Amino acid sequence: MATFVNLNRRTAALAVGLAATLGLAPQWAAAQQFPTKPVRIITPFPVGGGPDGVARLVADKLSKIWGQSVVVENRPGGNGFIAIDAFKRGAKDGHDLIVLDNVHLAAYPSLFKKLPYDTAKDFDPLLPLFRTYFFFTVGTNSPYKTVADVVADAKARPGKLNYGSWSVGNPVHLGSELFESMTGTQMEHVIFKETTQLYTSVSTGDINFAMGSAATAGPLYRAGKLRLLALAAPQRSPEFPDVPTVAESGGPKDFAVTGWNAIAVPPGLPAAVTDKIKRDIEQALTGPDVTEKFKTFGYESFPTTRAQFDQFVKDEAKRFGDVIRQANVSLD
Repeated sequence: MATFVNLNRRTAALAVGLAATLGLAPQWAAAQQFPTKPVRIITPFPVGGGPDGVARLVADKLSKIWGQSVVVENRPGGNGFIAIDAFKRGAKDGHDLIVLDNVHLAAYPSLFKKLPYDTAKDFDPLLPLFRTYFFFTVGTNSPYKTVADVVADAKARPGKLNYGSWSVGNPVHLGSELFESMTGTQMEHVIFKETTQLYTSVSTGDINFAMGSAATAGPLYRAGKLRLLALAAPQRSPEFPDVPTVAESGGPKDFAVTGWNAIAVPPGLPAAVTDKIKRDIEQALTGPDVTEKFKTFGYESFPTTRAQFDQFVKDEAKRFGDVIRQANVSLD
């Protein structure tokens, strides 16, 4: 490792010298030296589980690419505000990064009248790490065989069906609210403290259905206690080829529920530095070890340009905002 670090520094020094000789911008030269000290990746997610596993895999690879220590600092709790506060008080030169998800970046601005952060001023979302789609899950003894069955029963018994999630404003909750809106139905939202309790209640029939990812609902599905009615995605999953999409199962067309995690940097960094960070993280997200990790948790790669991702975040914020306003959901 020491030889690798020395080679990295020597290469960077040679690049800086060449840049100076050619009269290239100082920002470019500074980017070649980045990072100059250990890097911290702050995450609002607890140790263990998919988001933490991906963050640690990326950190390990970045430490080899950069020749510097890259550590993951878990700051769970408080709707992610604890981690966000730590990031806001941290280094502004790119040596502190943060992992955020679609709730932090796209849903909370509409769910809270007053947030302890400003998505436009406190973050520069750089690139997505992964995304995952959600399945409609029911118990193995459920009478529902298709999404069309759920819609028909919900219309026949307004307000009698229920679905579950683990909080107000998460992708599963908002996705279910969107499903109600698109199908013209009314159902009850039941909140559970833990995802294990949620999907156990689905398996026993205490809850009519819940949307779940391969990571959250997968264990009970593999144990034969849950059935996957459909996948809320544009197309079938290669890992679950027999599970139809919601549209194929008689549900609304173009219905999708996703979760995604992204890396953000402090705003105002030189473009050459952000380009380097993005490029190196993209490199870290390649390889069979990443493919295997993603397969384990039902994640998929989500490559975008900066412009594409900026627009994607804006589109997600509008989509969430429309659902939240129509359902009159608030966390204040």
